Amino acid sequence: MAGRGMAPKATRSRARDSKARDAELNRVEDDDEIRGPELPEGVLPDQESWHPRTVQWWETWRRSAQAQVFIDTDWDFLLDTALLHHVMWTKGRWEFASEVRLRAAKYGATPEDRMRLKLKIETPADRQPAAETPRSTSDRRKNLRIVSEDAG
Repeated sequence: MAGRGMAPKATRSRARDSKARDAELNRVEDDDEIRGPELPEGVLPDQESWHPRTVQWWETWRRSAQAQVFIDTDWDFLLDTALLHHVMWTKGRWEFASEVRLRAAKYGATPEDRMRLKLKIETPADRQPAAETPRSTSDRRKNLRIVSEDAG
């Protein structure tokens, strides 16, 4: 089976490795803007229309955070991939699925792919302030007692 081995772990076992890994991540903020070209008409044979799943797939890529860094050659490569995706869905040519998966991985389609690319997508939830944590051991014990009393 083709592949690139295990994906890197999200967290490292050593503190210094974790800090270094965070520093080397490319961060992209998810803004839900539409980028890139629309699927072109007249590309498919016999004036065929794009399969609805391919249109949805393409629009997902156009709205993805990764699209912020795509250049023209990236969109050309994705268009070639969209052609494979279209044939896969219209003709039931499921043997194309592995190629589509490999091509989409180059752009960070899954969390595992993004870890390999050292790409961190920051969402609005990531930017919200963290819940306040107890400042002392006695505060922590007090909070634990409250939780245990509520459970009992």
